[in-house]
Amino acid sequence: MSAVVETASLLADRINALEESSTLAMTKKARELAAKGHKVISLSVGEPDFKTPKHICDAAKQAIDEGYHGYSPVAGYADLRKAIADKFKRDNNIDWKPENIVVSTGAKHSLANVIQVLVNPGEEVVIFAPYWVSYSEMVKLAEGKSIVLEGSFENDFKVTAEQLEEAITGRTRVVMFASPNNPTGSVYTEAELRAIGKVIEKYEHIFVLADEIYEYINFTSEGHFSIGSIPEIKERVITVNGMAKGYAMTGWRLGYIGAEKWIAEGVEKLQGQVTSGTSSISQRAALAAINGPQDAPKEMSEAYQRRRDLVVGLLKDIPGFKVNVPQGAFYAFPDVSHYFGKTDGNTAINNSDDFCLWLLNEAYVATVAGSGFGAPDCIRISTAASDENLIEACRRIKEAVAKLC
Repeated sequence: MSAVVETASLLADRINALEESSTLAMTKKARELAAKGHKVISLSVGEPDFKTPKHICDAAKQAIDEGYHGYSPVAGYADLRKAIADKFKRDNNIDWKPENIVVSTGAKHSLANVIQVLVNPGEEVVIFAPYWVSYSEMVKLAEGKSIVLEGSFENDFKVTAEQLEEAITGRTRVVMFASPNNPTGSVYTEAELRAIGKVIEKYEHIFVLADEIYEYINFTSEGHFSIGSIPEIKERVITVNGMAKGYAMTGWRLGYIGAEKWIAEGVEKLQGQVTSGTSSISQRAALAAINGPQDAPKEMSEAYQRRRDLVVGLLKDIPGFKVNVPQGAFYAFPDVSHYFGKTDGNTAINNSDDFCLWLLNEAYVATVAGSGFGAPDCIRISTAASDENLIEACRRIKEAVAKLC
């Protein structure tokens, strides 16, 4: 093989076409700086800073002792699938049976499974932006086409039913969004989702992929509303959730879907050829989480809300930052476009990517550019960190941007 051949050219086209995850890329750079001795405050990764509750860990240890060492069923253990179906009824007013549930290796896996099962090459997936970085890349892997609808800052970054109506074509296959949202923290109200549901109801060829992984981190008085609970479109809504955010179980890698049986069977068929069943120990831990006391998710959500208030107040005190008030999740998503075109004398800031990289090198604060989320004027700041680190990070950011002119 010639030494001059670019190794990238040897990879499959579908891999070369993929963008690297911007959140993981920034986290990697932050770790490299930290390894050199710099005191980096990393607010780039979307991961709870709480430990998994003890009773969940105890259930995992018990599962090991009880011999859950073998392959698990592809779609998940029967008792866990029943518990998830009961959870959908309890928390979301959605009636599913165990046969409608498929357990996967994280909610990311669940989302990717559904897109592969439903989307044919050339078909369109309408994505509400700002969106989680992997959505459009998952569509790309399925050879679909992403149609991105932008929610305005003035509307709390939320897409309207009218925008959706205008975007629908004969090629539209799936509408995809998250509420509460990553990266904005925005929460769609029941009225907003019912209006979107009315649009979907008119088009029998369109499915909804509802990402509800941040369900339990909701600061609104109304609480969480699932679009899958709307009877007229229930059979065309696939609800995705998981254990990572609400139960601080990111490393356990367990997500799930609730969907019509034929969709669930399609996902199970795909999963059987790609990964098979999810970790047996993680499944026993998830069973304890869903069926056990729900105090921990509530306590964590209260902590995130307090941190939200702290960070929003500090960011609003930084000149040039436009800040909305997130209604859920654990992020702040300020518009920093005021600083585009400015320089510190050495580095020019042309976009949010430049801003985040400059901020990391100048202030040793890791954030993520909004470009990867479909919102290039913004940056994402995780509030899943200690008060001390959040206060210090905001102090560093304010001090750093004062050098830009």
